[in-house]
Amino acid sequence: MTGKAETSGAAIEIRDLRVDYGDFVAVNDINLSVPYGEVYGLVGPNGAGKTSTFRVLATLMEPTYGEVALAGIDALEEKEEARRILGYMPDLAPVPADLKAWEFLDFYADTHALGTASERKARVDECLEIVSLSDQRNSWCKQLSRGQTQRLVLAKTLLHRPKVMILDEPASGLDPLSRRELRHSLQGIAKDGASVLVSSHILSELAEMCSSLCVMNQGKILAAGTADEVRRELGRSERKITVVVLERCDEIAAWLERQEGVLEVAEFETNDQQITLRFTGDDRQQADLLTGMIQQGVAVKAFEEESSSFEDILVKIAEDNRKPEGTTNGN
Repeated sequence: MTGKAETSGAAIEIRDLRVDYGDFVAVNDINLSVPYGEVYGLVGPNGAGKTSTFRVLATLMEPTYGEVALAGIDALEEKEEARRILGYMPDLAPVPADLKAWEFLDFYADTHALGTASERKARVDECLEIVSLSDQRNSWCKQLSRGQTQRLVLAKTLLHRPKVMILDEPASGLDPLSRRELRHSLQGIAKDGASVLVSSHILSELAEMCSSLCVMNQGKILAAGTADEVRRELGRSERKITVVVLERCDEIAAWLERQEGVLEVAEFETNDQQITLRFTGDDRQQADLLTGMIQQGVAVKAFEEESSSFEDILVKIAEDNRKPEGTTNGN
C-alpha cells in the first residue's frame, strides 16, 4: 500500500497490524475500520495493546508488519503527509506551567504555520470555545485543574483541523463533570466530520462517549460494534437469570439445577418464591427453561435476564489474563 490508499470511505483503516517486542506480541494481526464523523472507542485492560496500536497510527513507531491508512494516506509510507491531517493526544501530555492557556496554544499554532498573529489568535479562541475553556484563556497552565488541562491539550490537538484524531486515555483521572464536558467536545468534533479514535481501560466510560467501540485484549480484538452489541457478544458466555414463581419454589430450584446450560442455582428465597441462577446456555436453551416450567404447570410471575455489566466483562478478561497457560475457566 503506497501513496493514496484505498479506504472505502474510512478515516482510519488498519489491516493485519502486528507489533512485536522481541518474542512478545503486543498487537496480533488486528483489522479495524473507523468511518468519518464518528467517535470510536478502543477499550481493554492494561497491556492489551492499545498504546502500541496508537503509536503506530500516530507514526511514532514502525509495526512488525501490516497496513495503516489515515484519510486515504498510507501512514507507514507517507508519514509527513499523514501527520498534516492527524491530531495525536498521548496519555498525560505535558503542559508547561509558566505559560498562559492562550500562549500555550499560540505556540503550537505558530509551529503549524497557521497564518498571521491575528489569524492564529482567532483559531486559538475558536479551539478554546470548542473545549469550553474560553473563560480560562488568561489562566496560567499551572492553575488549571486536571480536567481543564486535558481539555487544553485537546484544544492544542485541534488547532490544525485534523481529519483524524487519536486520543490515548483522554478521560483518565477526570471527575464526572470533566468527563461529560470532554464527551460533549469530542462528539461535537465528530459531528463536524472528523474521525476520533479514543482509548480507555474503562468500558462504561467509552460506552457513554462513543457511537461504536471495540474491545482489545492480549493484542487481539475480541468484539466490535455498538456498546450493546459488544456487551451481548462478550457477556453471553454467562448470564444471571432471576425467576419468580407463585409456588413450589424448592421443587423448581431443584429442577433448574438439572437443566442444560444451568451452571448453578446461586440462591433461592422460599419466602419470596425467587430463584437466581447462573446460566451458560444460548438463547434457545434459555427459552426452553421457561417453556419447561410452564409445561409443568408452574405459575411463573417473572423471568428476567441480567446482562453482564461492562465492568464484569473487563474483570473477567483481566482474570483470564492471569490464569496459567493451559487452565480453563472452570479451574
